[in-house]
Amino acid sequence: MKTEKFNYDLPEHLIAQYPPLQRTDSKLLVALESIQHEIFKDIGNYITRGDLLVLNKTSVIPARLFGEKITGGKIEVLLERFLSDHRTLTQIKSSRSPKEGAELVFTFQGKKFLATVAGRQDNFFILDWSDNPKPLFEQFGQIPLPPYMNRAAEKLDEERYETIYADPDKKESVAAPTAGMHFDQELLNALKNKGVEFGYVNLHVGAGTFQPVKTDHIEDHLIHKELVEVNSELINQVQRVKGSKGKIIAVGTTSVRAIETAFQDEPSAFKGETSLFIYPGYKFKVVDHMITNFHLPKSSLLMLVAAFIGYEKMIDIYKTAVEKEYRFLSYGDAMLLKHHEV
Repeated sequence: MKTEKFNYDLPEHLIAQYPPLQRTDSKLLVALESIQHEIFKDIGNYITRGDLLVLNKTSVIPARLFGEKITGGKIEVLLERFLSDHRTLTQIKSSRSPKEGAELVFTFQGKKFLATVAGRQDNFFILDWSDNPKPLFEQFGQIPLPPYMNRAAEKLDEERYETIYADPDKKESVAAPTAGMHFDQELLNALKNKGVEFGYVNLHVGAGTFQPVKTDHIEDHLIHKELVEVNSELINQVQRVKGSKGKIIAVGTTSVRAIETAFQDEPSAFKGETSLFIYPGYKFKVVDHMITNFHLPKSSLLMLVAAFIGYEKMIDIYKTAVEKEYRFLSYGDAMLLKHHEV
């Protein structure tokens, strides 16, 4: 299937630069049978007792650090993941790419922190640090707003570029699982009181999530790998809810990829890397409904949506969303979609 089929015209003014005043103020495009236009706080009208809401509880690390090469020249480091206590996988922006063995220095509060380029892995650099870098990122890093937000991170992003159920012990994502950012505590409480079940996965979102598919045919694309944890408790929940005819509602494409990974063969707990690439032709094993934001042209996330609801329906929904001036991408509005066997 040609990648160009997943291109569409996204007017710049529809790319949300800031979140709405309240989380649940986002608009919600509902596409279960016909298309309806709602507000996110009313999503409970489409979720019933006995349904299972699957949430990704990863949290965002302030992953952007600014420093310089020891030989001079400014650099910007974007963490992809921690490989060990003293080693990271990172993207590095600089006027010239640092070579293996290059030393980088980061100065905060008068103290210097050193890292050495140990090698390359695809588009990433492996850095060896003189100290454990995790506290360094947590204390001095900036929230890594996506590249399509034309501004630096601000104070409000520390709270809003995060879900309210994020686990602070799982602080390893460089991008938020944004579909979950529409929920506030009041809405979650209302759903719980209604008898809706909650289940949790953990998928550490990597910077690769923003990379467009660059191959001519989507089948040739090598998707980014991300770390996933799905425990046996969630597997049991899914099977029980399925058995009692409840719906499995995944909040975000990350939750979809995590849970579908765990059900690829025999359903079982899973901890490790997933490189599951979901595009049209994929047979869904678990997810019935999906809550997601509006995605970038030519992105693997858009292809996942097309696989879930059908290509023609995806095109129709995005055309409607542009016409109705929905807000797109991370701080934008949401959709509630129903799986349609194609």
